[in-house]
Amino acid sequence: MPCERVLQTQAYFDGELDAAAAPELEKHLETCADCAALLEQAESVRRLVREKGSYHRASDALRARVTEAASARGRVARRPWYRSVWSGAAGGAAATALAAALAFFVLLPPAAEPLIADVTNAHLRSLASAHLIDVESTDRHTVKPWLAVHADLSPPVADFGSQGFKLVGGRVDFLEGERAAVTVYRHGAHIVNVFAWANYNEPLPEFATRNGYHIVFWRAGNLTFCAVSDTSVDDILALAKLLKALSAPDGRE
Repeated sequence: MPCERVLQTQAYFDGELDAAAAPELEKHLETCADCAALLEQAESVRRLVREKGSYHRASDALRARVTEAASARGRVARRPWYRSVWSGAAGGAAATALAAALAFFVLLPPAAEPLIADVTNAHLRSLASAHLIDVESTDRHTVKPWLAVHADLSPPVADFGSQGFKLVGGRVDFLEGERAAVTVYRHGAHIVNVFAWANYNEPLPEFATRNGYHIVFWRAGNLTFCAVSDTSVDDILALAKLLKALSAPDGRE
């Protein structure tokens, strides 16, 4: 019978366990041969894809179709895709599991997957803790200078309340060990975290969805940006468009 902690092992592999659960799972891996083998297998696949896999940018037509389909579905189910994949692997269908995992990783630039996991985890931490906002204000003249001082970055900041995105504040966070300035917006019942950090030179996806959270990446000047939320695809793309306009030469922030 497969170990009951197979799904938690996959969550550990994806970097989705919190600081309390991860050490506990690591102790479990020391005594559970099934979970340890599953983790080793997953890591081997990821290494192989990063070393041998190629990255092909999707055409504009394909990207539009995927975005339209995701928008039509709304927020995807919170139970991640790995339920069927890794249950199959634990039950002996290892080839099927590996094929599914390989397909998932090849869709993204190899260097982007850890960044997506880190961004998602940072977003979840902010929602689950008291560290959503360091400076609370709807005034960009308060939030932007605060970020410039505490994060050493000066991303574009504005209150888009009339467009449905209310500025609620900002904070300092970290992505892959680098300091990031985070501007926080509220869209209805949804929180949108907009991360900005010093230019990230690796290839970036333009859009990703992870465990029901939509993630948009873009670059402007010497900064890389990422907006994360469980709001609809159309909504998060609309906020990204507003922020990109601020970074334009005539944006007049």
